[in-house]
Amino acid sequence: MVRDILRKCNFYGRVARRKPFLSKAHQRARLKFAKLYIKKPPEFWNSVLFVDESKYNVFGSDGKQMVWRKPNSELEMKNLTPSVKYSQMVWGCMSAVGVGNLHFIDGITDKYMYLDILKQNLKQSAEKMGILPHYKLYQDNDPKHNARICRLWALYHCPQAIRTPVQSPDVNPIENIWDHLNNRIRKFKISSKNEFRENSCLNGIK
Repeated sequence: MVRDILRKCNFYGRVARRKPFLSKAHQRARLKFAKLYIKKPPEFWNSVLFVDESKYNVFGSDGKQMVWRKPNSELEMKNLTPSVKYSQMVWGCMSAVGVGNLHFIDGITDKYMYLDILKQNLKQSAEKMGILPHYKLYQDNDPKHNARICRLWALYHCPQAIRTPVQSPDVNPIENIWDHLNNRIRKFKISSKNEFRENSCLNGIK
């Protein structure tokens, strides 16, 4: 069979990984960022507050696409699939000592809504984790994150903000939390947003 021949040639069916498109300029910026922070001591990272949003498919298919690939080739372009749009969006944060608030978002998140999320959750989460008053804000370069009102608020209310390279959401370690939450949610037969919220709070990052 074709499947047996593929396996003999060291190809295995795997779900295609999601990965942002990177130009040469993006790659140089990511390398520069890595060199800038690679020698930072553990104490520096212990007070970093990593924040991000993620979307989850509550009602339909997860959009996973199987591919045949060899080991260690999951990030090759031919083995990747575009990101999928989901039905429920959440905002969360984490640090080296644990996780912070999980904020459920309804509607389209613009810079004003994002600013409200930061006001409601950022300092409160840092306090819960015991990293006040010297925490460092780490977020990607989403347009609403870089909106002037959000940057000004962070300038006056965050002790320090780490500037991340463009097109680098995958560099944020909170992506591992989102994967964990997604795996936990998929164990339940979710049929509504209320069920999603109940199960993510009880079995997710909270």
